[in-house]
Amino acid sequence: MKIPETTPFIIQPLNDVMKSLSLKNNDLVCASREQLTYKQLQKARKGRRITPNIKGKIVRALNAALEKGKYTEKDLFNY
Repeated sequence: MKIPETTPFIIQPLNDVMKSLSLKNNDLVCASREQLTYKQLQKARKGRRITPNIKGKIVRALNAALEKGKYTEKDLFNY
């Protein structure tokens, strides 16, 4: 089922995970070995539509920041 583009933005589980772990955007951007920007990360946290490629970058960055990869895309995004 495809969600219409007119759906209002909903804060993603990524935001709650980062808050519970006391992580800031800078922590993930610095931990990323790919070109992950602050703008991409902020859009993802606020619920704006992002590409599957950016979702993957965020998941890998979060797992790298934790040193124990345990989160998946399904854990962090609900669309």
